[in-house]
Amino acid sequence: MGDSLLLTLIYTIGHFMIAVACVYFITGAPLELATIDAIVEPLLNAIWLYALHKLYFRKKLKNRSKYD
Repeated sequence: MGDSLLLTLIYTIGHFMIAVACVYFITGAPLELATIDAIVEPLLNAIWLYALHKLYFRKKLKNRSKYD
């Protein structure tokens, strides 16, 4: 498993737990709705983070090879 994917998975799990707690305690939403929100929103963020991470390292490697 690549570093980008591992980082994304760890981030997603933590974000999921935090999101359930925040939605549940701050809004008073039922636990089922808090869980749905906590699943959907971090998954979208995980995709975004993975894409950013891959783009960043692709650009970093490309720039490094220019100067080698």
